[in-house]
Amino acid sequence: MKQKYAIIRDDDQATLVVREYAELDKEMMSLLCEETYSQEKIKAALKDGQIELIKAIRTNNMYPPTTFAYAIAEAIAGLLDEGGNQSAELFFDDKDLFQRGEEVAIEEAAEEEEEADEDVDVDDLLDDDDAIDDDFEDDSVLTDLKTSIKVADDDPADTDDAV
Repeated sequence: MKQKYAIIRDDDQATLVVREYAELDKEMMSLLCEETYSQEKIKAALKDGQIELIKAIRTNNMYPPTTFAYAIAEAIAGLLDEGGNQSAELFFDDKDLFQRGEEVAIEEAAEEEEEADEDVDVDDLLDDDDAIDDDFEDDSVLTDLKTSIKVADDDPADTDDAV
């Protein structure tokens, strides 16, 4: 699904409007959600960092994926700079998000495999005599075991009596 986020800075109202659109029909964008934020709130969140800004713009109605949220936060920061534009439009395609996710997952798996190969030396694992714990060889545990289950003398599962 293709998505579009329109961000509009309204200096007269001291607000920031974020509109989320989605392509529900071929090449036709439909408005899904519109959120209005005070510029004071957004500027305060921006001072605390990009993650705080993302937390400030996410609501129950509009919760963009993290990749989209970072791009939206960058656009908002650009709009709130002095001399910044009044509006910005961001276009996203979910297909690109999934393809990027697969590439990142493959790269991370390869890096983890390389790190695991470098960190572990098989000879060190095999030569470690202290690794075996002798506590499991205590026979007294089995001889002192008390149970309420008794085996019947004439067990029907006994195959010697069967004809």
